[in-house]
Parts: sequence; C-alpha cells; structure tokens
Amino acid sequence: MACTQVSKPTSSNTGNVDWPSYGLDLKSQRFSNLSQINQHNVSTLKTAWKVETGVKATFQATPIVVNGIMYVSLPFNHVLALDAATGKQLWKYSHDRKADWAMCCGPANRGVAVAQDKVYIGTVDARLIALDAKTGQKLWDIDVAASQVTTEQQGTLNSSDPNKTRKITGGTGVGIAMAPVVFNNKVIIGITGVGYGLHIDNPRSDAPLGAVIGVTGRYGRPGFLAAFDANDGHRVWQFDTIPTKGWEGNFTTQTSDGSHFERDVAEEKAALKTYPDAATFGGGSAWSTPAIDANTNTLYFGTGNPSPQMNDVSRPGDNLYTVSLVALDTETGKYKWHYQQVPHDLWGYDLASPPVLFQYNHHGKNIAAVGQASKTGWFYIHDRVTGEFLAKSEAFVPQHNLFKKPSIEGTVVYPGILGGSNWSPASVDEQQQKVFVAAMHSPIKYTIHETDNDDGKHSMRYTSSEPTDDARWGLLSAIDLNSGKIAWQQKTAQPLVGGVLSTAGGLLFSGEGNGMFTAYASQTGKPLWHYQSEYGVNAPPITYQVNGEQYIAVVSGGNSLFGFKQGDSVLTFKLPKP
Repeated sequence: MACTQVSKPTSSNTGNVDWPSYGLDLKSQRFSNLSQINQHNVSTLKTAWKVETGVKATFQATPIVVNGIMYVSLPFNHVLALDAATGKQLWKYSHDRKADWAMCCGPANRGVAVAQDKVYIGTVDARLIALDAKTGQKLWDIDVAASQVTTEQQGTLNSSDPNKTRKITGGTGVGIAMAPVVFNNKVIIGITGVGYGLHIDNPRSDAPLGAVIGVTGRYGRPGFLAAFDANDGHRVWQFDTIPTKGWEGNFTTQTSDGSHFERDVAEEKAALKTYPDAATFGGGSAWSTPAIDANTNTLYFGTGNPSPQMNDVSRPGDNLYTVSLVALDTETGKYKWHYQQVPHDLWGYDLASPPVLFQYNHHGKNIAAVGQASKTGWFYIHDRVTGEFLAKSEAFVPQHNLFKKPSIEGTVVYPGILGGSNWSPASVDEQQQKVFVAAMHSPIKYTIHETDNDDGKHSMRYTSSEPTDDARWGLLSAIDLNSGKIAWQQKTAQPLVGGVLSTAGGLLFSGEGNGMFTAYASQTGKPLWHYQSEYGVNAPPITYQVNGEQYIAVVSGGNSLFGFKQGDSVLTFKLPKP
C-alpha cells in the first residue's frame, strides 16, 4: 500500500482541517487558508485549553493534527496524543533512551510525522520509531546511526603527528532533531551532531564552560539523510552529505553569490597531503525537515557545518557538501544539485532553517523556486529544477565582519553562529508574495586559543565562539519575494528562535523567549494581540480546525541555549462563543 504524506490540509464534512506535516504541506510554506480567526476578531482570542506535559526542558516541537487528534513530541522523545478540541490525553509513549548514548545536541525534538495510521519519531539516540497512531504502542524501532563509530571523539592534536591523539575531557555524539517527513511510502530523516567540535567539561581560564570548540585533529563523521520503508523500517537509501571524492572543491575565495572571504588557499592545498582522509570526518549534519516537490519527486534540505567546527587546519578545501542546500531524488536518494552558501565555513553558518517551495516571478517569468532563510542574514532564492541562484534579499539582520577569520585577540562577528535565522522555519504567503522570517541579532566573538597540553610539550589549539556583552534582540521581517526588499520589520525584546505561522486571515503569529506570543497584521506588522506565557515560546505555531472551530496552537518550553525559561506547556487558543 502506498503512503503519501498529504501535501495540503485535509477537510471533512465535519468541519475539520488538519495540520498534517511539519511544514503544514510538503512545500513547507506554513501558510494556512483558515481565516475564521482574522485581523478583525483576533483581539478577542482566548485560551481554549492548556496541557502541562510534566517534562520541563527545551521544547521545539511542531504539533501535528490529524483527524482531530494532536500528536506532540516532548523533549527526550516522549510522545503525547491529545484530543485537539479539548486537550484530553488519549495516550502517551515514554521513550527509553539508551543509557550509554552520548547525547550530542540537547533533549529537544522538532516533531513527529503521521501517516498510514502510524506516528514516526526520530530520537536523541539516533533511532527511528513507529508507533500505532490509535494506541501509542511501539510497532518497530530501528537504529538510524551507530554511536561514536569513528575514532578520536575525545582527542586533540599532537603536533609531532597530526593523526595521533591525546585524551582531553569532553565528547561528541549524534542524534536526530528534525521531524521526519513521509512521502511515497518512505520516512525521510537525517542525523545531527556530526559537525560539532568537542565540548570542554572541565574548563581552564581560557576555555570557558560550555564553549563549543573546534580542536585540530581527526574526529567527527559524515552526516547523512536517509529514507526508510514506512511499513517495516528497512533502509531504502542513504545520501551522505560528504562526497567520497572531491569534497575539497575548487578552493574558492568567494561565495557563489559573490561575497568575498578571507582564506589562505596555498596553505590549505599544502595541507591536503597531511590530511588525505579529512572527508571521512567531514561533518554536515541534517538539521531541518526537507521540503518536497511531489511533481518532480525532488526533496530539498540544508546541511550543517564541517568538522572540526570552526578550526579548519585539518580540513583543507571547500568541504562539500557542508553548509549547502541540496536537492535529491526522493525515490533513489541520488544527488541532483547543490548550492554551497559558505565554502570552508569557519563560523557555524549551517543551513538550519527548513527550505520552502513557492512560485517566484523572476524578470517576468514564473519560476518554481526554493528559498532558504540563512544564518548569514539573507533569504536565498533558487530555481528548484536547476539549482540556479536567482536572488537574495536585503539583509534582515545587521551584518559585521560576516566572513572575517577568528583571531587570537578575538574577532566580533554578526550574525555569527546563532544567526540570522537559526532553525526557525519561515512562512510564505504566495498571494502577498512575501516570506516572513524570525531572526536575531546576537554578536559573537570568535577567539583562537593556544594552551599547553598535559605533557607540557605540545600545544592544543582550538577556536571558541561566545556571545559578546553587546545588546541582542529579535527581528521579525516581511520580505517582498519579487524585489527582495524588507516590506516591514518588527524589533522584539528577545532574540527570535522558533518560527512563524501566516494565515489567510491576514495574520502572522510568532513567540519570544520572554513568554510573549503575538499576533501581527501580516501586511503591516502591526501587533494586534498577545498572550503572556510563563515559559519561553520558542517553537513554531500552527493552526487547525475541529468541528468548525479554528484553533491556534504552540508549545511553550523555552530554550536552554539562549537562557529562555524552560517549561512544559502546550497552549491552544480560539475565539469565544458568540
């Protein structure tokens, strides 16, 4: 039996409209045609129901609503099924994480997929699990990736032999953060964590606690995106984000759209002989749920940074296909094209925000396009058939030293590793020809450290990235797709991370880390309504309809990385009865 994820919300004669997939539809536009809640009545919006899940931790999930049931993935991969009209719990799945697993990227999960009477979830311990959608009973459980398969995750450079290591405290691991997407009987999902450096557990004065570092040497592994049979979970295909040949690329000194960056090409080419197998440790996580063109059987996803993160001595070359938008055949996983936004990345400019598909007017010609809101602060637009770069928007955040190398004295860069647009999904309103982007201004200082190793002879070199003491804030932007100009922009008190929802009611919803959840007029950016949550609202909102009533829903559980108060709330809102 073929299983195809619905490409747009389904409606029944009972007045139900679903939110069936992570991005609402396969195009991942996060635009809903529902308009019962609109600019004229949104000021009267009231709480419909609220559920406290009991798991207080970074909460990033997009709830999925199918046939009046809401499926929510909790931190640490527990899953709740709730009556979408009342919040009544129908079942709960409690995930039993592998005890010996090195968790790479925190407990957050960005959502489940629902298809063929199953609920699919990727886990922090790199498993793909199928649950019975009616009961929550586990149907199958497969390993997507092995734990710490390669080498020297706890090593550092020995200057007498770059391919030997010495022990230091810290570690890396892999997991799954993205929500799966189901298409043509395949569950598609990827792994994260492969591009990280080591995390110092016992810091010295020059290595602050929690600093993400890139240590010269051999550790990490290639990332991948894979497809699994929706019925029994067997692996159908796998695409490695690091090619077996040619990962060094052309040693370009500018990005494909013409931005110049600092690079010592001669030094890198000389290092090729020293590090001939660098690609086998290459990184390139898959953080974001792919968008899919069902007409051409093509999927689009973004890749993460190369490994070692930020420290580039042991990875000469462009480091393909890291920090790239990649197009694959959905049936075979075969490569179609890629566009590398930042070759030889030194700053952590992963493509974290999910790609989105839309029709684009390019010099009077209607083109099937794919766009991506980047950490660099631009929204990129491509021909989604050929991959041709068509345009990028005005910068939607301040930019400074965007591609300037880290230094011993410290280099202040913004956007930097936090973005720009981090993992927050954008939303496209094709009728208005606007894309809405939640982003942040958070300056980062990149510092190269050299410190003695335990033997007193060999030095350890790494690069840290830390927020500066400068002010930081959020920016919610409406960008005209045709001109690339900023149509309007709202500055918020907190950096924006979580995403946006736009609707045919002329509304845009977005949350902040201080707990503020706001509805804006999508044409002007004027705030029209807000709700104050106890916890940070750092997840994408959704909307759905049950029994003829439209609801707005969002999870509220903060984000530990940004210091936003963590919690466990699922919030829903609707209009009061007449």
